[in-house]
Amino acid sequence: MIVRLAGEHDVPGLLGLAGQVEHWFGPMVEDPGFRRAVDKYIRRSTALVAVSSGSELLGGLLFGAKPPTYHVHWLVVSEHQRGKGVGRALMADATRRFVSGPGSIEVVTFGADHPGAVAGGARVFYERLGFLPAEAADPGPEGGSRQVYRLGVG
Repeated sequence: MIVRLAGEHDVPGLLGLAGQVEHWFGPMVEDPGFRRAVDKYIRRSTALVAVSSGSELLGGLLFGAKPPTYHVHWLVVSEHQRGKGVGRALMADATRRFVSGPGSIEVVTFGADHPGAVAGGARVFYERLGFLPAEAADPGPEGGSRQVYRLGVG
């Protein structure tokens, strides 16, 4: 697996990954705002992809690299690759590339009562990386609960 900066040629694959999680996050693939966000992070060179040796897109990450509070804006791993280290590799690469100096990395993920909290494994994933649950966040577009997770860095 290789983690690299995303390019315009990765957009169809990123939209394909988004389609795999719309049942948890609400519409993204056909949402012009989501497409603009993907384009923006690619232009800023803060979008990463994980690809297999055969160039299959395994995961993607959109990262906010403004210190002292960095943000994981979107992280998704292909359904058949979850639990195999793809998300961990994306987060490690983002931290190495984009995080400088003391601060924190924040991500908004599912609230404890959200069905995706268990099925998607996001909360456990972030906790294993050292993130701690923090304050509640606004509900997601599908109406489900959300929570901020925070990790102190550097």
